[in-house]
Amino acid sequence: MPAEKLFTPVDIRGVHVRNRLWVSPMCQYSVEEWDGVPTDWHLAHLGSLARGGAGLVMTEATAVNPEGRITNWDTGIWNDTQADAWRRIVGFIHSQGATAAMQLAHAGRKASTFREWSGKGSQAVEDGGWETVAPSAVAFDGYATPRELTVEEIKGIVADFAAAARRALDAGFDGLEIHGAHGYLVHQFLSPLSNLRTDEYGGSLENRARILLEIVRALRAEAGDAVPLLVRLSATDWVDGGWNLEDTITVAGWAAAAGADWFDLSSGGLVARASIPVKPMYQVGFATAVREGTGMPVNAVGLITTPQEAAQIVGNDEADAVMVAREFLRDPHFGLRAAHELGVELDYWPPQYTRAAWRTGA
Repeated sequence: MPAEKLFTPVDIRGVHVRNRLWVSPMCQYSVEEWDGVPTDWHLAHLGSLARGGAGLVMTEATAVNPEGRITNWDTGIWNDTQADAWRRIVGFIHSQGATAAMQLAHAGRKASTFREWSGKGSQAVEDGGWETVAPSAVAFDGYATPRELTVEEIKGIVADFAAAARRALDAGFDGLEIHGAHGYLVHQFLSPLSNLRTDEYGGSLENRARILLEIVRALRAEAGDAVPLLVRLSATDWVDGGWNLEDTITVAGWAAAAGADWFDLSSGGLVARASIPVKPMYQVGFATAVREGTGMPVNAVGLITTPQEAAQIVGNDEADAVMVAREFLRDPHFGLRAAHELGVELDYWPPQYTRAAWRTGA
């Protein structure tokens, strides 16, 4: 039955995930000390989602080096102090029966900005910001112009992803995701709108995809054969002449050959002026196209807000799992509620909450 399939487990390499209703990465901008160390907020936030029935809980975009943060208020995984703090959070996620994964990220030209409630646009160096870097010296609309990365610096960022992956795994995370979407650094390399390079990292699709494939290979080498490796991609820039679905399918196939296991399909984020036809489940077709074009498992994301929508997507084989963001913020127990509404009995209600458990027919 379609409803039941949403709550069937899935095995990815050596990791067992209890269902296919997963928590999407969601930036919290809550590191008040500006040191990248996750706090009690992150414990409560991610822990509540694990307790609420999610199969896999993904961290927010977590920077692989200080310059890779979107804001000063972002989490990081570039030092051991940060890794130690993440270990406590992972332990609680596991105690609730959920799988813990970390999204590794570098914001590129969209780094050194204010969080939404603290300011607008780029944070100047004199105010605690930093010089941003990118494939080319092309600014995101309204942000500071970045400095073009040297080839040596690109290699250094690949190494930073590998070192961050090792720290994440040592902290207990079960899986890793490379953030290659939403206009951040990897996406900036992929798109011809932001990558104007003429060396081995620019020009052809093969060259623009080079950094992603190098990161995939580096993480697979670091993680070994038992760890799931996901890649989040924006399927389209929603702008003529930009990155598109055909490119996404091609590069996803290359990434799979390099060691990626699963693809998480979103869209947009590279160009502020893009016109995006937002509506419920508007990105599901991208996931389906990549699934059919590569034969690889995929997540669907984007305005999936009801149990029925999630069950339909997985039950009809439009995607292998769904990632939900805002609905989990509205209701941290969305996983448990979804099972009840779909008539599925779960055996992982927290024992402290069983007096309140919904039962089929109740």
